[in-house]
Amino acid sequence: MTISGIKGMNDILPNEVQTWQLLERTARHIFETYGFSEIRVPVVEKTELFCRSIGETTDIVEKEMYTFTDKSGNSLSLRPEGTAPVMRSFIEHKLHALDPVNKLYYLGPMFRYERPQKGRYRQFHQIGAEVIGVDDPRIDAQVLIMLVHFFAAAGIDAVELQINSLGCPECRPGYRQILVAYLQSRLDALCEDCRRRYLVNPLRVLDCKVPGCREATAAAPSVLEHLCAGCNDHFASVRRYLDETTTPYVVNPRMVRGLDYYTKTTFEVVTNNLGAQNAVAAGGRYDGLIKSLGGPALSGIGFAAGLERLALLKNASPVAPPRPDLFIAALGEAAAHQAFLLMSSLLQRDLRVEIDYLGKSLKSQLRRADKLGARFVLILGEDELARNSAPLRDMQTATQEEIALTDLPRLLTERLQPGVPLA
Repeated sequence: MTISGIKGMNDILPNEVQTWQLLERTARHIFETYGFSEIRVPVVEKTELFCRSIGETTDIVEKEMYTFTDKSGNSLSLRPEGTAPVMRSFIEHKLHALDPVNKLYYLGPMFRYERPQKGRYRQFHQIGAEVIGVDDPRIDAQVLIMLVHFFAAAGIDAVELQINSLGCPECRPGYRQILVAYLQSRLDALCEDCRRRYLVNPLRVLDCKVPGCREATAAAPSVLEHLCAGCNDHFASVRRYLDETTTPYVVNPRMVRGLDYYTKTTFEVVTNNLGAQNAVAAGGRYDGLIKSLGGPALSGIGFAAGLERLALLKNASPVAPPRPDLFIAALGEAAAHQAFLLMSSLLQRDLRVEIDYLGKSLKSQLRRADKLGARFVLILGEDELARNSAPLRDMQTATQEEIALTDLPRLLTERLQPGVPLA
């Protein structure tokens, strides 16, 4: 009997990994260009961290976390998102004492027990970035500009940046009262979850994807109409910096995000190419989160992008796997032995080399070299060993020349340079 994988926890196969690696390389390059440093945190944290940060009434904490009790009786959870663990690490290691402004990014798996669907799995992967210690709207704009830059550099253009403001502890309570009164008049049209939580977390009702709830809240009062002067000025400044840098965006007053810690600027990058699950990156400002977790009263802003959804968007233009620089086609036991030694020497020089391990015919080996997309093929047999030279074939130009085996490393290195012909 075979053992299958766990539902919703997918294998990433070799023909898919190239796309993932491209996205990860692009993220590292862009984020580090903007001054971000990588941080790595555990996949398991104390459950309390997520209850205090994300919010006990959110779907993530109520329904979706993988939570268990360890042998010491501690309640632990697989991380459902990356911001809270990064903040825990930031506080625990007093990173604010090293620099008043911290720019951090992370890559890795997250876990939520929800219905698997296109681009959304129970183990999923995120690329995220956080800025801690700055409440200036210019940093909001820079984070958004960097996110747009990343999508452009990754070659993903079928997306739209949407922004909104959720206000702050000064102005949100007044808006909350107005929203609760509006929702009370439409309770019969709301789904069971929204009727249960509208008093505790009314903003989440605006984020509900159930069609009936979307229709019932279509005319809900906008948070943008109830911002205090400080929040209104902050959002106006963010928009001005985006406009002045010609960064494309649209304002979406219904966007509220699903986590309790967001304040002021919130945003999503959405696409129409993935069906109902249209958000491929999302984030916002969380000025009270660090203090609520026992740290200093520092502001912050960040985002996370789902790698599975990014990979789906990239699959329209799949990334080719790396091809061998050289395939050594060997005939006979002595030639196969020498081919292995040559390959080992060339690999140490960072040249990608493949050989035949199955004793195939020359025709079969050449066919495999072509299938692998090898740039050059060296044909090695008893006669070639005797004269210490062999034909080197350029698979792009279908030309070949006899070369001394001792010259192979130098010639390969030279001719693999862009624009250098075989002869």
